[in-house]
Amino acid sequence: MRYILICKLKTKKNRGEHKAIGRRRGSHCRPVGKMSWRLSLGCKQTKMSPSEILLLSFGVLALLSLAECKKELTLSERVQQLSDAALKKPVLRFNGDKFKQYVKGTPRNYSMIVMFTALAPSRQCGICRHAHDEFQLVANSWRYSQGYSNKLYFSLVDFDEGPDVFQQLRLNSAPVFMHFPPKGKPKKVDTLDIQRVGFAAENIARWVAERTDIQIRVFRPPNYSGLLALVVLLALVVGLLYLRKNNLDFLYNKTTWALGALAFTFAMTSGQMWNHIRGPPFLQKTQSGNIAYIHGSSQGQFIVETYIVALLNAAVALGMILMVEAANKRDDVRKRRIYAIIGLGLYAFCFSLLLSIFRSKAHGYPYSFLLK
Repeated sequence: MRYILICKLKTKKNRGEHKAIGRRRGSHCRPVGKMSWRLSLGCKQTKMSPSEILLLSFGVLALLSLAECKKELTLSERVQQLSDAALKKPVLRFNGDKFKQYVKGTPRNYSMIVMFTALAPSRQCGICRHAHDEFQLVANSWRYSQGYSNKLYFSLVDFDEGPDVFQQLRLNSAPVFMHFPPKGKPKKVDTLDIQRVGFAAENIARWVAERTDIQIRVFRPPNYSGLLALVVLLALVVGLLYLRKNNLDFLYNKTTWALGALAFTFAMTSGQMWNHIRGPPFLQKTQSGNIAYIHGSSQGQFIVETYIVALLNAAVALGMILMVEAANKRDDVRKRRIYAIIGLGLYAFCFSLLLSIFRSKAHGYPYSFLLK
């Protein structure tokens, strides 16, 4: 059997009776016999039945539950806090607790686009900074658009601020863009495939529209670097023509025009225009921590990959030119033979590398040469 002590404590200021439930540490109650207690200030024993103990336990649990519920924000409070914060900063920074409260908390009537990244200099993630700039551009465009509402928010979780979130979602690379819908859990299509489409602001906005039916028109700030480069180039050309106004034979040089045409061809066939339109990353780290220079899909590419392909195309062209020159020249036979061997080796090796790269991107391509 259990007892509750109802102790009558007297004070100098107030001689009223104060009730204290449970055994109070520091009082002068001490056990006497087996099931009785005595208080030097005066104690009264009260016997409780098992049903009363059970009711009291349920009451305490109910009070604790109510206290915990009061700590949780209601939906309207969460939306109000998100709206107020988004007006100041379109991209909200969350740690583990805020992510759990605003992104995973239920119920929700809004979509959340979250960027998981690692912006600390010690992480040495250059791609993360570039992706953050594009993500910030989309968030700013949404914030200042005419259709802005509280149905969509943009947030960011840095690895150093919320490592528990990365562990919970099993993320081992960055950057990652995920959409958390108002109802249910994110699906596979709620993660942006940056290896296929890149992370340019326009591509992120298009993906957001596919997942939320909210159209975002991206407003890029004016970039005068291209115009400045064009003005400098025109100034150099005009200056060169002015200095060589008495001798313009170089304009009729076939070699100069041929080199210019080849450079333009190599740039276009390597995918430079695709890079300009899609804005892919320069390179990317794999899940094992290695650096990937070649994209593993035929639907995407890296910037450094276009440089590699352009150099290989140039090497193939150079090998072909050496073989042609070896056949047409009337020089020493030994020199012609060296040209032919170097040209043939350069052509065969670089063309084999090109086929190997194509096989790694177009899975199932059956042909190869020298290299697999």
